[in-house]
Amino acid sequence: MTKISNKKPHVAVLAFPFGTHAAPLLHLVRKLASLDDLVIFSFFSTAKSNASIFGHVRVADNNIRVYDIEDGVPEGYVFTGKHQEDIELFIKATPTNFKKGFEVAVEESGGRSINCILSDAFLWEVADVAEEMGVSWVPFWTAGASSISTHFYTDLIRKKVEAGGQNGYNKEEEPLDFIPGMSSLCIRDLQEGIVKGNLDSLFSRLLLQMGKMVPRATAVVLNSFEELDPLILDDLKEKFQQCLTVGPLNLTSPSAPDTGDNSCIKWLDDQKPASVAYISFGTVMAPPPHELTALAQGLEASGVPFLWSIKDKLKVHLPDGFLARTKESGMVVPWVPQSQVLGHKSVGVFMTHGGWNSVLESITGGVPMICRPFFGDQRLNAGFVSSVWEIGIRATDGTLTKDGVTGDLDRMLSRKEGHFMREKVEALNEQANQAVSTEGSSTRNFNVLLELVTKI
Repeated sequence: MTKISNKKPHVAVLAFPFGTHAAPLLHLVRKLASLDDLVIFSFFSTAKSNASIFGHVRVADNNIRVYDIEDGVPEGYVFTGKHQEDIELFIKATPTNFKKGFEVAVEESGGRSINCILSDAFLWEVADVAEEMGVSWVPFWTAGASSISTHFYTDLIRKKVEAGGQNGYNKEEEPLDFIPGMSSLCIRDLQEGIVKGNLDSLFSRLLLQMGKMVPRATAVVLNSFEELDPLILDDLKEKFQQCLTVGPLNLTSPSAPDTGDNSCIKWLDDQKPASVAYISFGTVMAPPPHELTALAQGLEASGVPFLWSIKDKLKVHLPDGFLARTKESGMVVPWVPQSQVLGHKSVGVFMTHGGWNSVLESITGGVPMICRPFFGDQRLNAGFVSSVWEIGIRATDGTLTKDGVTGDLDRMLSRKEGHFMREKVEALNEQANQAVSTEGSSTRNFNVLLELVTKI
């Protein structure tokens, strides 16, 4: 029997339109949409965010529809330069901006009521909206289990730090052994907004509230796999109604074809196996100028073949003559197809900021890491890379220096320590691929998710 049109599932997808949040959510939705063409997925984000991930195409797939919502910036508004000013304006406009978008999407779908809200976990206010509408709320955490765990335990962490401070201990070095699965990490590894930074900022309060709200969700979805953090996930499964790991998404979800210059792959083809240092610090941050200079000096002094993805505007910080002197041993480009690079047999180490997407891509490429984190969950990720999974190291002294770079590259590419880490990351790679196989943990969890979001 054919279902009545307005009784077919209609899932509202709410993106957090900053950083690299929207793209992983879209990857997840594309996979869901590919498995059930009776479901409509209405994808809501700001015009700027949608343009960055969809281009000019307003219908992403047959059953994914794209809607622009208000970004919270008043007409004629002049930005003051305040840190995260655009994020604060957007948060203040939420969830009213999404509610307006819902009305348009329901009307354009022929009256199909929304049966589920799938959102970025940052958008915690959606919990109340879903409750008002009588529908399920499924937040998606784009990062790993450790970072959502620390947000869940923020109040406990603050109490421990406050109590410890009264006893005169060094809180930075205090181990997180009171949180399941984190005994190898310390307070200094935590994200801003928990015990460091401006705890009264709008963004810090957002993260605190998110940690309090996610237990109300029908299910919390993570871009990870169960075998990576079993102790943390066992704990979260007790705290949340459901905790579903469905990643690594870079192994399972269709992505847009690479349209950039792929000449670096041909260059890699000519290099020896596991000999190249690949360097990239993501699209949002870059090391300060003096560290870029030191990194270049270290690469040149080491003689290690390298592939460095760096924006053209930052090349001014490279030493005079560096590009000419290293043109035989290195390649400097503004962009690379990162997953393809990390999967190449010649890449021996990845120097990275430790963002979650990069960590997952390094694991699924079987490449150990040198982490130089900057903000957010990057320090936490670096701690797991070095101290828990043992698949990489933190940059010596936490910053990039000429001697530190040469020493770290030597450790990773020429010594038994690096060989050991490569074996460890290759084992995790096998587990990741097993997780997304037909009978794997992520596949099972994904099927549960599909059933949840399509339930009327």
